[in-house]
Amino acid sequence: MKMKAAVMESVGGPLQVQEVELDNPKVNEVLVKIEATSICHSDLNAFNDPTTPTPTILGHEGAGIVQEIGPHVKNVKVGDRVALNWVPYCGKCEYCTSGDFHLCEEAFGPMFNGTLLDGTTRLTRNGKRMYHHSLLSTFAEYTVVPEMSCVKLPDEMPLAQASLIGCGVATGYGAAINAAQVRPGTSVAVFGIGGVGINAIQGARIAGAQKIIACDVKKANLEMAKQFGATHTIQVGEENVEEALKSLTGGLGVHYAIDCSGNTKATESAWNGVRKKGVVVVVGAFHASMIVNLPAGGFHRVGKILKGSFYGDTQPFRDFVNIANLYLEGRYKLDELILSRIQLEDINRVFDSFQDHTCANVGRSLIEFKSQVLTPPKDVSETWKVNSYYA
Repeated sequence: MKMKAAVMESVGGPLQVQEVELDNPKVNEVLVKIEATSICHSDLNAFNDPTTPTPTILGHEGAGIVQEIGPHVKNVKVGDRVALNWVPYCGKCEYCTSGDFHLCEEAFGPMFNGTLLDGTTRLTRNGKRMYHHSLLSTFAEYTVVPEMSCVKLPDEMPLAQASLIGCGVATGYGAAINAAQVRPGTSVAVFGIGGVGINAIQGARIAGAQKIIACDVKKANLEMAKQFGATHTIQVGEENVEEALKSLTGGLGVHYAIDCSGNTKATESAWNGVRKKGVVVVVGAFHASMIVNLPAGGFHRVGKILKGSFYGDTQPFRDFVNIANLYLEGRYKLDELILSRIQLEDINRVFDSFQDHTCANVGRSLIEFKSQVLTPPKDVSETWKVNSYYA
């Protein structure tokens, strides 16, 4: 079929809205009509990455309606409303059989090569091959994805809000619920209040944490954090973070710290700010050249845990549905994460806004595939923003 998509022709070049062709789904694949897709900072990373194969269609946070299923598809049917998971798993390897689906390696070879799981693509333009992004390519009217990327949601779930769940929301929520395993009545510090950090705060709130302390360099982000469940805030650079955390916890330090910043300085502050037997979960991705410095003296006596968490240790078929149900019950904020609703043709304005690192960001701009003109934000400079950085 022919469809409209935002095409990345070259690294760092503007995306071009073009007509491309999408083949039918093959074995264990599903054709989904994209109703909404959010724009994540990770899309910008791929946009600027010289290893990204081109031409490609970016986008990995999306939701839509199943239009067609390929042979052997069992988990969804035509008409199902689905959120898309960008890390499908095999279900057969040692990690999958032990329940650690987020550690399955099945998807990553094809993902880096810009194909689907069978090593081929469903995208062409003028008879020439195009590439997929994160097995999803949601910056398009339709997409063909692996069956394991489709998570059926309740019929009542609005698809605009559902599109948020697939990456930043699930990662932050999962960091608190799955990776840290926050317990009721405890204290949690979250470093880096961007699209992931704000959802780690929500996850900690859902888990019943008594004190949730937001840590960020940006005052505006900290004010927003209060709306999502933060009970206290610490402005990094203006306060001594470690001393402040201990002051708020009777001198002991917090029970859990979740680092969503991608900066090793935050990880070091998190380690020093947790109490004995405390847990530090690192969600933000470090650059390969970064080094984490932890105190060696007495290391064996404090009983602390430092844990990396990919995708918030998410199990999509459980966690996506749980988040959707929490939203429908009025217990999880997704509406407040929508910064703007735009058309596909406006996508470059959002990518351009990512360059402004001074702005706060706790949400996403959404592309909705509707014929009517949507309502962009009144002040683009204040609402189309980049993720928070810890410095």
